[in-house]
Amino acid sequence: MFTSFLIKYAEIGIKGKNRYLFEDALVRQIKYALKKCEGEFLVHKTQGRIFVDAESEFDYDEVVAHLQRVFGISGICPVVHVQDEGFEKLCETVIDYIAKVYPDCNQTFKVAARRARKNYPKDSMTINMDMGEAILKAYPNMKVDVHHPDIMLNIEIREEIYIYSVILPGPGGMPVGTGGKGMLLLSGGIDSPVAGYMIAKRGVKIDAVYFHAPPYTSERAKQKVVDLAKIVARYTGPIYLHVINFTDIQLYIYEKCPHEELTIIMRRYMMRIAEQIAKETECLGLITGESIGQVASQTMNSLIATNEVCELPVYRPLIGFDKQEIVEVSEKIGTYETSILPYEDCCTIFVAKHPVTKPNVKVIRRHEHNLGEKIDELVKTALETKELIIAEA
Repeated sequence: MFTSFLIKYAEIGIKGKNRYLFEDALVRQIKYALKKCEGEFLVHKTQGRIFVDAESEFDYDEVVAHLQRVFGISGICPVVHVQDEGFEKLCETVIDYIAKVYPDCNQTFKVAARRARKNYPKDSMTINMDMGEAILKAYPNMKVDVHHPDIMLNIEIREEIYIYSVILPGPGGMPVGTGGKGMLLLSGGIDSPVAGYMIAKRGVKIDAVYFHAPPYTSERAKQKVVDLAKIVARYTGPIYLHVINFTDIQLYIYEKCPHEELTIIMRRYMMRIAEQIAKETECLGLITGESIGQVASQTMNSLIATNEVCELPVYRPLIGFDKQEIVEVSEKIGTYETSILPYEDCCTIFVAKHPVTKPNVKVIRRHEHNLGEKIDELVKTALETKELIIAEA
């Protein structure tokens, strides 16, 4: 029975004179999300509202699922829209709507009319009262409750009339692309895909870099990361995934530096390489899945040591999360089952038995001097031989 959806947004509504830019971005994201759905859709703005009108047969559940992945949407309202053929006809339509959506017809309700078209002969208050009277006459078991109704029946009077009472939750946030672009350091673990999802929810377009270490990490480990990028891309749109062969750099660090500092020094070179790619692709910062104290490389001392090599800001949306909170988000967005597949990434392969938890930056710098003979050439080769994979849902 539903042929349209009213799209509600939250934060966009407080953007003042720039609101139209965010609305336009949201319309673009909705159109992109619906490309993968069967059917033809018209996405349009009218009088501070965004509507999705189906212009052919469509799968209701499929459309809702795709819309619930569009950042910027706070609510999705399946609507029935009708031509203005007089108030009596509208009453018949509403009564039929209630019978189909609430067949037991035994709930409390409230009518909330909004007359956006001011030449309509009844004002909003009159519509509320007269429509309520018609519903009570049709369904004597229903009762009015203006404070906590079971059914909030919304009637919007525009060029056409829209009727809805269900608001399905959207993901919230801001439309992707309105917050610039960032480079995500994506591994095969639980944390980094969640970090990418959360920063994208704030409107940031995501690119990603993955550090691969063949033969110590397998092609299955690489495919796992590609699969994770595709899952995150359901929410963010296509992700440009840069795959770096990190093996020679890791082996050289392993040969020249103290083993308890391996993780920190490797991490510093990952950040350097990721930042160089970020600058080349006009990203405005790096994004990681780090959380304070979760592992040795994520103590505050360790984060200072990795931050020191970066000029761009490093965004860590999970910084105050505990592991269970991160797991819950990963389960919600669908990355958890892929993240726990037992394929090692390059960090876990080369981790020391007793990694330093309070690295001294001056000491780390001094030990990095041991790499001076070959490290720049190895980094250059890694960048020149990187692989680009476009991950799409």
